Amino acid sequence: MNLSIILACLWAIIATATAMLPSRDHHWRAAYLLIAAGIPILGWVTYENGPWIGLIVLAAGASILRWPLIYLWRWLRRKAAR
Repeated sequence: MNLSIILACLWAIIATATAMLPSRDHHWRAAYLLIAAGIPILGWVTYENGPWIGLIVLAAGASILRWPLIYLWRWLRRKAAR
């Protein structure tokens, strides 16, 4: 296992542990930090391991951060409807 996959797994563990902690802002601050850290890791995984592994890591990250994606999708639909 190379370093990019190890960092992606570590990112997933940190995201899961963060979700278990209590939060007043419903974890949005943590989600922003996880997104900012996850995008470069995803790019690195894709670069080193190919697009299929990159898609698997993207799906894993999207399953962890599903609410920011749902809100992004709703916002894009509202913008497109105008």
